[in-house]
Amino acid sequence: QAQLVEHGGGLVQAGGSLRLSCATSRNIFLDSDMGWYRQSPGRQRELVAKITSGGIENYADSVKGRFTISRDNPGNRIFLKMDSLKPEEAAVYYCNADYISSGTRREYWGQGTQVTVTD
Repeated sequence: QAQLVEHGGGLVQAGGSLRLSCATSRNIFLDSDMGWYRQSPGRQRELVAKITSGGIENYADSVKGRFTISRDNPGNRIFLKMDSLKPEEAAVYYCNADYISSGTRREYWGQGTQVTVTD
């Protein structure tokens, strides 16, 4: 099982910023579209942002213009910069790797990192 290690969650006031990071092994990273999802109590896990292995970004409408996903290819990691955070965006944020190589497709998840946004 691939390991995705997340860092960067925490407590922030509404309107503030946080940056999340997620690192994995090189063989997983190079052949994966990477993304961030979030889940709050009583709600389904939802996509926040994705970035393909080629660097194409995709965002949920609710975070466009405020969140930025990026890849650090030498470091085998991705980042999610979150600006202008809202209280309703408090959730556990999960890193995801959608691995596709030589006809094999697998999905990997991190353990999650808590983001708390206060009024």
